[in-house]
Amino acid sequence: MSHFSTVKTQIRKRESLLQALLDLGCISQEEDLFVRGYRGQKVEAEMAFTLPKGANIGFRLNKENDTYELVTDLDLWKESVPVERFLAQMTQRYALHTVLTASANEGFEVAQQSQNDDGSIELVVTRWDP
Repeated sequence: MSHFSTVKTQIRKRESLLQALLDLGCISQEEDLFVRGYRGQKVEAEMAFTLPKGANIGFRLNKENDTYELVTDLDLWKESVPVERFLAQMTQRYALHTVLTASANEGFEVAQQSQNDDGSIELVVTRWDP
């Protein structure tokens, strides 16, 4: 019998998290905020998504440390990458969106963005001061 697993993260910014998940092809379940598991089990989440191969994931806010935790039924994970790799990809995209938002708030514009062969992302931002 499967069960839901919770994975702690350091993710705090909801909008950056949402953008990261959309980048990875996740489909937001805006109407149905439950993560589905084995034999119809479900658990409530503040944000719920369907992954490209059908797995359900969700994020719940841990009010003690103001971070989002991933919740999913790992026995139903059918994605092409293991959950650890998915989390690494998601964290990278989250960091990118957090930096882009902070840069824009400070008046910077993205001059160049590229993805390197090793998977890292390189950003060049500029700002013109009068």
